[in-house]
Amino acid sequence: MREIIFNSIEILKKKGAKIVDVSLPHTEYCVAVYYLIAPSEASSNLARYDGVLYGYRDMEADTLLAMYKDTRSKGFGAEVKRRILIGTYALSSGYYDAYYKKASQVRTLILDDFNKAFASCDVLISPVTPTPAWKTGENSEDPLAIYMSDILTLSANLAGIPGMSVPGGFTKEGLPVGVQLQGAHFQEEKLLKAGFNLEQGLGPLHGKFDI
Repeated sequence: MREIIFNSIEILKKKGAKIVDVSLPHTEYCVAVYYLIAPSEASSNLARYDGVLYGYRDMEADTLLAMYKDTRSKGFGAEVKRRILIGTYALSSGYYDAYYKKASQVRTLILDDFNKAFASCDVLISPVTPTPAWKTGENSEDPLAIYMSDILTLSANLAGIPGMSVPGGFTKEGLPVGVQLQGAHFQEEKLLKAGFNLEQGLGPLHGKFDI
């Protein structure tokens, strides 16, 4: 992972980029913050999907309460239900301040980290995930492992900044590794130019080389 990312950095240097180190000290909290804020928003927004006006309706229910229950039981998948439950808990009386409010405060710190970083650079480069791509079905029964793999990309969602991924190369096992580029607010043009130059430097196969 490190060699593929540093190879991408060297390509951008050859294209004229000046490389500087920056710090994003609150990145380690991204998973916890995101999986409090996003489920809370999902819980609130998806409350309208009760089978009355929006979305799927279970037509076999014989009472109103059964229709509500069956519609939401059958219409939502396991991950959606999981997020609704987490969000409902985080927004409940007695827990709102401890969870959702605190997560929102840390979200502001994450945004501040990016603002400080973009004062000294135009584009951030990093891996997309901490590991190469998983094999088919790997970790499919472990939601926490899936959530943790998002740690490097969730920060863009929380800060509201643009981000993109470019294929960076392959491991010896042939598993792909992605390179993430992130830019400041409304700086998509710089981001796309950096992504274009990186892809040009990696060649037509977009980084198909062995480490």
